[in-house]
Amino acid sequence: MAKVKKERKPLSKGAKLAIFLPLSALILVFVLNIIILPLTGEYGRTSCRANDDTNQYIAGEGMTMLSAHRAGGGVEPEETLAAFKKCMENDGAYKVDIVEFDLHLTKDEHLVLMHDHEIDRTSNGPEVFGKKKLKVQDLTLAELKTLNFGYHFERTETIDGKEVTTAPYKDLQTQEEIEAANVGILTLDAILTYLEDVRPDGDLNYVIEIKDKGKVGKDSMDLLYQTMEKFNITDRVIVGTFNGDITKYMDKEYKGKKGTVKRSAGILEVLNFYFAFLWGVKQDPANLGYRVLQIPVGLTTGFYDFTTKAFIDYAHSLGIAVQYWTINDEDMMERLIKNGADTVMTDNPDVCYRILDELDKVWYKKAA
Repeated sequence: MAKVKKERKPLSKGAKLAIFLPLSALILVFVLNIIILPLTGEYGRTSCRANDDTNQYIAGEGMTMLSAHRAGGGVEPEETLAAFKKCMENDGAYKVDIVEFDLHLTKDEHLVLMHDHEIDRTSNGPEVFGKKKLKVQDLTLAELKTLNFGYHFERTETIDGKEVTTAPYKDLQTQEEIEAANVGILTLDAILTYLEDVRPDGDLNYVIEIKDKGKVGKDSMDLLYQTMEKFNITDRVIVGTFNGDITKYMDKEYKGKKGTVKRSAGILEVLNFYFAFLWGVKQDPANLGYRVLQIPVGLTTGFYDFTTKAFIDYAHSLGIAVQYWTINDEDMMERLIKNGADTVMTDNPDVCYRILDELDKVWYKKAA
């Protein structure tokens, strides 16, 4: 029996679109990345130079600031006094120009240093309270003070030619032991009292992130502002947040009315800024609500290159500083420093300082 050849039905409009749209997107990505994006590198569209002396977060020609991310969470337990002390009291091994940390509001309305919303990753909270996923705002300051925030911290050292990993704070149990080891919860007041005392020259800058959103986040911003005013550091703080409602609140309440709070750009603002650079858009600095771009490590590799000297120079031409986080790779540190990054935020400030020193790019030496 002869086989009957089936006629193929013509593709519907929907099917054609399903093929055409992804194909068009791929072609667009190809054109952007193979033809256009190289212009943002060695053959950058702009040859602007830093020209804003009013933004102290622009490091200046040939210099880069060193920022301890989470107070140097790769060296000591993140955002604990142990980490801050390592940054500030290290016998001159290195000096940080900026400390970065995060804030949450407790149940009884104290601002404390903590990156995560939940306490599990960095503390022995589940063991103490018999519950997982407790949030900072679920607990009072007194309850948080019972916890060991060095519980999960591990340190790897080379001993007799072998790498040995230890958990130096895991066995601490009593509040007295925890406080003596400086791995308890920190309030904003406590850390600013320490930092402003240990660095009385006023050359230490801050990047402080508000983690909460909604009313809690707005209350956090109000308390943060009051505390900045109390310690007279308002002009040395960049406030950041991933929450758009808090950004709007800052712009409405703390720009010109109660005092100007400097903030960093949100992630969408960073992307908009990059594409303005990419297409050579002339921007009015007065219309930008931020003084600093904070570029996450995820935007330092891949199709779009946010690390070029041309991009950094374009930002400088508008009086905007460029900071990169969290940069723990040594090759990336060197690349950013050579391209003129204003700040490298790292969990390992000792490593970054060594590279800065080797390249003769240490900011505080010139600033002094």
